[in-house]
Amino acid sequence: MPRFTVHVRDEWLTVPCKDATCSIKWLAFEALKRYIKNKPDNGGIQHIKDVHFVVRRCQGLGLLDNDDTIEDVLEDNDFVELAIEGDTMSQDFIPSQPGTSHLYLYIDNHHYISLDGNSLTSTDLVNLGKGLYMIKLTPEAEQKVVQSRELLDTIVKENKVVYGITTGFGKFARTVIPVSKLKELQENLLRSHSSGLGSPLSPERTRMLLALRINVLAKGYSGVSLETLHRMIQAFNASCLSYVPEKGTVGASGDLAPLSHLALGLMGEGKMWSPKSGWADAKYVLEAHGLKPISLKPKEGLALINGTQMITSLGAEAVERAEAIARQADIIAALTLEVLKGTTKAFDSDIHELRPHPGQKEVALRFRSLLDSDHHPSEIAESHRFCDRVQDAYTMRCCPQVHGIVNDTIEFVKKIINTEINSATDNPMVFAERGETISGGNFHGEYPAKALDYLAIGVHELASISERRIERLCNPSLSELPAFLVNEGGLNSGFMIAHCTAAALVSENKVLCHPSSIDSLSTSAATEDHVSMGGWAARKALRVVEHVEQVLAIELLAACQGIEFLRPLRTTTPLEKVYDLVRATVKPWIKDRFMAPDIEAVHRLLVDQKVWNIAGPYIEKYCMEYIPESRPSSPTAFILNVHNNTAQPPSVCLSLAFPLKGGSLD
Repeated sequence: MPRFTVHVRDEWLTVPCKDATCSIKWLAFEALKRYIKNKPDNGGIQHIKDVHFVVRRCQGLGLLDNDDTIEDVLEDNDFVELAIEGDTMSQDFIPSQPGTSHLYLYIDNHHYISLDGNSLTSTDLVNLGKGLYMIKLTPEAEQKVVQSRELLDTIVKENKVVYGITTGFGKFARTVIPVSKLKELQENLLRSHSSGLGSPLSPERTRMLLALRINVLAKGYSGVSLETLHRMIQAFNASCLSYVPEKGTVGASGDLAPLSHLALGLMGEGKMWSPKSGWADAKYVLEAHGLKPISLKPKEGLALINGTQMITSLGAEAVERAEAIARQADIIAALTLEVLKGTTKAFDSDIHELRPHPGQKEVALRFRSLLDSDHHPSEIAESHRFCDRVQDAYTMRCCPQVHGIVNDTIEFVKKIINTEINSATDNPMVFAERGETISGGNFHGEYPAKALDYLAIGVHELASISERRIERLCNPSLSELPAFLVNEGGLNSGFMIAHCTAAALVSENKVLCHPSSIDSLSTSAATEDHVSMGGWAARKALRVVEHVEQVLAIELLAACQGIEFLRPLRTTTPLEKVYDLVRATVKPWIKDRFMAPDIEAVHRLLVDQKVWNIAGPYIEKYCMEYIPESRPSSPTAFILNVHNNTAQPPSVCLSLAFPLKGGSLD
C-alpha cells in the first residue's frame, strides 16, 4: 500500500493510501484529520471543511492541484507540505532550495569508489559530492574495522578506564561512566555537540563530508563497528543527508559541531534531506528509504565527530576549483593580451629557464601554445607586428610570474589536503595490532587551516591581476577600443559597472585573505587551549575562489567584446574556439542590456571547465609537436614535466593534464 509523509505545521504525518486514484484534496484532508486528532485543542481548527490550504511537494516546492489524482503526481513515500491559509511558514519546515543542488541522478548510478582510508583523492571526493559515484568498503578495510572494534569491546568488558570510551569528554575526562550508561553517554555527546548555526551545507558538500568521514573510519583506527559504518554508507548511497550548519567549528578538537549534526541525522534525530523528501525529520527520511538509524555503541559517538573532515572536505572543493580556474585564467589572459595587441616575446622559454619555477614555466608554455606562432598564426598579432611598442604592462607581461606562483601554491595545498583526506584524525586512536588505545592530537586542524589560508592568499592574485586587465580593456586611453567596450558611449554604459563589480569582489577578497588560522581561543575550560579556526579558513577560501571565478568571467566577457571591435581580424585558432564557446552562450554587446545573467552564464562555463576543455587539447597538441620527447605513453592523458620537458609519472611532475576529448583539432 502506498503511503505519503505530510508536513502540517509542526507535525510530520504518515498517511496510507489504499486507492491511488484518490485526489490530492483527499490526501490533504486525511492529513488534517490526523493532525487534529493529535492536538488537544484540535490545533485551533474548528471545522475541517472550512480550512483553505495549498499542497506542494517538499522537493522543489512544486504546487499540486487539489483535483489531481495521487497516482498522477506523486510516487510512493513522497513528502509533501500542507500550508494552511493564514499560517506563517512553520519554523520546523526547511524548504528545499531550488538551484542550489546540482546532484546527478546517482539513484540509478551503480558506479562505485571503494574506500580503504588510504587512497581517496580530492578529485574523487568532489565527484562523490556531485553524486557521480556510490561507495563501498574494500575487504581489507572491513577487516581492520572489525579488529579495532573487537579491542574496544574487550576494553568495555574488562571495565578499563579509557578516555571517551568509559569516561566523559574534555573537562570531564576524569569522570568514569558506568557501563549501563555508555550508550546514553555517546548519544548525549551528539545531542549536546549539535550546536552549530548558520545555513546548512548544500547537499553536495554534505555528501563530501559524509563520504570523507566514512573514509577516515575505514582506516580502522577509530573503533567504530562495521554495522554502524555500513549504515552510514547506506545513507550516503541513498543521499540521505543530515542538516549540517556551516558555522560552529573552531577546528580542534576536530570539527565537533558540524560532525555532530552529521551524526545526529544518521541517529534519526534532527533534520535530513534527500532528493525524494527535501527537508524533513531524519527518522522519516531514513524510514522512507528503508534505512535504520544508527544505534551507538561505546566510543562510536566520539568516533563519528572527532576529526577535521569539515575543514578538509570544503578544502578539497576549494583546491579543485582553484586548480580549474587557475589554468583557465591563463587562457583568458592570453585572449586579453590579443585584444590589447600585446607581444608574445615575454613568454620566450629562454627567459623562464633563467628563473625555473615550475608554475612560471608552465604558464609561459601555455601562453606560447595559445598565442601567435607558426603553429597558430594570428591576424590580430600580424596587424601590429611592426608597431613601436617595446613591452607590455605588468598585468600582461608578468602573467607567468604571477599566475605561476598560484599554480605552485595550489600544488602545495593539494598535497596537504590529499594527505589529510587519508589521515586518521580521531582521538583516542585504536591500535588493534598493539592491543591498546592511545590519546593524541591528530584532530587538530592546523595543517589544513594554514594550507587553506595560503590557498586563499595565492589564488586571490588571479582576480587582482584580472581586474587590472579589465581596467585596461575598458579604458580607451589604454586599449584603443571604445570606452567601456560599447558603441554610443553615454547613451550606453557598457562594461562600466561590470568593472566595478570586479573591483568590489577583489576588495572583498583582500579582507577574506586575512588568515583565519593566526587566531586561537581557548575552549572547553582550557582543556582545548589552542585551536586552528580551520572551519572559517575553509569557508572563506571557497568564497575567495568563487570571487576569482566571477572576476575572470567578467574579464572573459570583456575580452570577447573587445574582439568584436577588431573584426574582421581573427585571433589564433584555440582562442577563436574560446570566443565561439562564449558566443554560443552570450551574444555580443550591441547596446546596454541586463548584464548579470551574462556574467552568471560565463561563470558557469568556468565552473564546468568548458573553457579548459576547449583550449586544453590545443595546448597538448602544441606540447607534443614542439617537445617530441614529451609524447605520452598513455592515449588517455598527457602530462608534461615542466622541470625538464620530459614525460614523467604523475607523482613526480607538475602536471599539465586533462582527459583527451574526441574530435579533430583545426
